[in-house]
Amino acid sequence: MLTDGLPTGTAKAIGNPKRKVREDFGLLRFDNTISTKDSFFVNFNADDGTRSAPPADPVFVTLTTQRSYLFGLQETHVFSPAVLNIATLGFSRAWGTQVQAPAVSIPSSLVFLTGTNPGSITIGGGSNTNVAAALVQPTGNSPNRDTRNHFTYSDDVRYTTGNHSWSAGVWIQRVQQNMYGGAQATAGTANYPTLLAFLQDLPTQFIANSNPQPVYYRSTQGAWYLQDEIKLKPHLSLRLGLREEMTNGWSEAHNHAANYVYDRNGIIQTDPIVGRSALTENNAKALWQPRVGLAWDPTGTGRWAVRAGFGIHHDLQDNIGHRLNANPPFNARLTITNTPLLSIIPIRFGTQAPPSCNAQSSLQPPACSIFSPGGLDPVMKTPTLQQWSLTVERGITPNLMLQVSYVGSQAYHVVTAVNLNMARPQVCSDPAGCLSGGIRPANQAVRVPQGTTYMPSTPGLRPNPFVGATQSWFYNGTSSYHSGNVSLTKRAARGLTFKANYTYSKILDINSAFLATSSTNEPPSVLNPFDMRSAKGPASFNLKHQFNVNYSYQLPFGRGQRFGSGATGVADTLIGGWQLNGSVSAQSGFPFTPLLGSNASGTGDTQNPDVPSLNPAFSGPVILGKVDQWFDPRAFVMPLAGTFGNVARGSFVGPKMTNFDMSLFKRFNITERYNLQFRAEAFNIFNHPNFASPNPVTFSGNNYSSSAGLITATSTTSRQIQFALKLLF
Repeated sequence: MLTDGLPTGTAKAIGNPKRKVREDFGLLRFDNTISTKDSFFVNFNADDGTRSAPPADPVFVTLTTQRSYLFGLQETHVFSPAVLNIATLGFSRAWGTQVQAPAVSIPSSLVFLTGTNPGSITIGGGSNTNVAAALVQPTGNSPNRDTRNHFTYSDDVRYTTGNHSWSAGVWIQRVQQNMYGGAQATAGTANYPTLLAFLQDLPTQFIANSNPQPVYYRSTQGAWYLQDEIKLKPHLSLRLGLREEMTNGWSEAHNHAANYVYDRNGIIQTDPIVGRSALTENNAKALWQPRVGLAWDPTGTGRWAVRAGFGIHHDLQDNIGHRLNANPPFNARLTITNTPLLSIIPIRFGTQAPPSCNAQSSLQPPACSIFSPGGLDPVMKTPTLQQWSLTVERGITPNLMLQVSYVGSQAYHVVTAVNLNMARPQVCSDPAGCLSGGIRPANQAVRVPQGTTYMPSTPGLRPNPFVGATQSWFYNGTSSYHSGNVSLTKRAARGLTFKANYTYSKILDINSAFLATSSTNEPPSVLNPFDMRSAKGPASFNLKHQFNVNYSYQLPFGRGQRFGSGATGVADTLIGGWQLNGSVSAQSGFPFTPLLGSNASGTGDTQNPDVPSLNPAFSGPVILGKVDQWFDPRAFVMPLAGTFGNVARGSFVGPKMTNFDMSLFKRFNITERYNLQFRAEAFNIFNHPNFASPNPVTFSGNNYSSSAGLITATSTTSRQIQFALKLLF
């Protein structure tokens, strides 16, 4: 047990499992000038790699295989000195598999779904297999694969006349996404609120995708644009443009698209709609994007430049198959609540889940099923970004330039993960207090004061009791970004070139962790979807300070250089042609949000986005800055059962990051046509440890978790050194 002064503890284990990475890649390119009017190039890229990465629990290992191919063809035709046409044709194929497999022998009696890998167990965390838990992140899953094909064609025409430079073009892309399995529950996942509940086999939920089926999603996207760059004055240019984007939706090749829908009152329907399209409306048509830009030299000397721009951009949704890959009937995620795990398992893999429970039947689980839906908004809107910028550049010397800029943006229809199958919170209006719901001490009623927002006391209340808590994507969020940037750039002179850059920025949004693998430093979903503003805060990827330096220095040795200028033959070959390159990165830490590790509010959200409240009796620093305890959990207390904690999202900051990379190049001239380049590259050359975000789960049940604030991973790799030879001709 840990003797850290906390009310409870668990055993501490330290391990150093091996990590294996292999990657092979290659590039072929052919350029040909057919005539003075026609030229083209063809390129082919291939990348193949495998990785064996131990998670926080080294009993398992994450095995990943990725393979990608890219083919591109571009032809340029000159019609006249004023008219140019560029046509591009491309194809890409990306294929990957992933499985969390046991690294040691595990008895078959511990497998949840026979014929698969051992499943996952979360203790004091969400039901997802990749969100933070009170102990370690759960592991164990069955293989899943994802294949994506893109067929792309574009054509651009440029026409110059007088003070106008016109350009116009079209773009078409066909997307194919073929999927099998998912990142969650394919080997079964059991969720326990505390270690004691685990020892007593009292799970809150067991979910399993016992019979996954392959699905084949398709989408066609297109766009056209028209733009004119006008030379208003010798030192003033104006750019005006208009672009329209569109898609034909998101469909399944065999009519196996399953998605949940809602009635006019916002109540989720018991069974999903099944058909070719996953959407009941296609709102990705006529997506207009005006653009305007300005470039001005106020003095006409070429030493000043002022640039400004505004544009609207859309994010066409072309990677949403995994949100539909958890819905019945083809990929049903069976949900069994408050039932001992040992009375459920084993379940034969390949067993079709029973049909949904409903009011017209007397069947009860497990004779019928209450599913945990995935899915997304059936009337999905396209995320839209409005962006503006202002940049001022000043040439200090002929080779040195200072740049100061501001960039801002506002986005809407931003994706959020929400549970919409929950009762609406209420505000207590009774002077004597109101009886709340949530997880309460045994046989104790909890009354909240007047004016408190709380969940009603009816346990398990859901608008549709025959559907579980949803883990759906809805496009109802907003975000904003503001940044100030200062950079100093030196062009190559006396062998030295560099760029130094500092950015101060702030990003606010409502939910960054809608894809749980992308961020575990904030709640995985919006706790109260009826009050979206309460979730607004710094994005999980917000960096307040960023500083970067990149440099390249041609060492002054060899013929014609400062040192050894008279060297010839072997001596010049050995000391000449060396180039030193490097980069330095430093940034502040990412924000993080402490979590309860249980659904004390009673919303029914199985991802457990609940946050604690600040402890009014606590004094001292909240952030301790230690790897084994980044923050002090005693700074927080459990909120009253059925209420929402007051810790603001993203209100604390995790570890900062500093990294130094360096490389040394040497060029050998074989003939006038052939050159050989030697490269020695070192990443994180000082082997400086940069730590990932701490475990945000603060409580295990009603007690402090001994792993609260524990950091179990680094954000960058250890020092890596590689050598290469490159033949140039």
